[in-house]
Amino acid sequence: MTLSVTSCSSDETTVRFGYISDFNGASLLAIADKQGLWDKQGLTAEVKVFTNGPLQIQALGAGDLDFGYIGPGAMWLPASGKAKVIAINTLAYADRVIAQPGITSMEGLRGKKVGVPEGTSGEMVLNLALQKAGMTTQDIQKVPMDPSTVVSAFVSGQIDGAGIWYPLIDTIKAKKPGLTEVASTRQFPDNSFPTAFVAGTKTDPALTEKVIKVLQQANDWRAAHPDEAIGEAAALLKVDKAKVQADAANVQTMTTADLVAKTKDGTVATWLNSLGEFFVGTGKLPSLPDPSTYYTGDLYTKAFTK
Repeated sequence: MTLSVTSCSSDETTVRFGYISDFNGASLLAIADKQGLWDKQGLTAEVKVFTNGPLQIQALGAGDLDFGYIGPGAMWLPASGKAKVIAINTLAYADRVIAQPGITSMEGLRGKKVGVPEGTSGEMVLNLALQKAGMTTQDIQKVPMDPSTVVSAFVSGQIDGAGIWYPLIDTIKAKKPGLTEVASTRQFPDNSFPTAFVAGTKTDPALTEKVIKVLQQANDWRAAHPDEAIGEAAALLKVDKAKVQADAANVQTMTTADLVAKTKDGTVATWLNSLGEFFVGTGKLPSLPDPSTYYTGDLYTKAFTK
């Protein structure tokens, strides 16, 4: 699905922006369109839906996308130099390990088939849950598959469990109401799970600053109008508002002033380091990088003060 925002001037610059079809990924883009925020920066946006963050990072690297959205499970990609984080979006708690009816714990998945989209927050919550249970991926039959395949495979009983997220879990529950949630990111209070907007490593800083301003203005509108923001996201996603509302319940939003303050005082760096340490532990990263090498916090702060 591609939505093009109509240009109001032949001088406007078009940005190609990827997103995931959930509240985190869609709300700011929907708001920016409805509130005319792109035009205020002399921009138009062509937005395209993706099933996960790693695919967007790949598209950025190939030059097929200018900006995108990722969940916490894909943060190892910018941390490894594949993209730049230009803005923190939310803290997300939508990821779960689910199991077929009758399986009530991570231990119950021992030796069983567990589907997971690799490099995503679904894989992240699976790995965290395995560690907490004193298990590793060697204790399960890990089956890499894309998110839509996870849904169909779980519903048809081809897999016993999955590392996946809302709102896809709601889709599964509609056909498998007896499924169990055996692990959740909410069970790890010492960890933070930031979602973010990213740019290609060679994206022009001046353009990036304009895009950051759009995201900041949309972010503050969302913070001030939470119910309307859910409605705007639902309209972009073409789904029932109640479904998006349920998804938004797994999200912690913050004002731009709060995110700027958290950038300045090192809180954002602490979040990113927490994820980085996890990814080092799982082998996704060879060592812990300094967040300043991939989070453009200086640009984020500058865009807010101008």
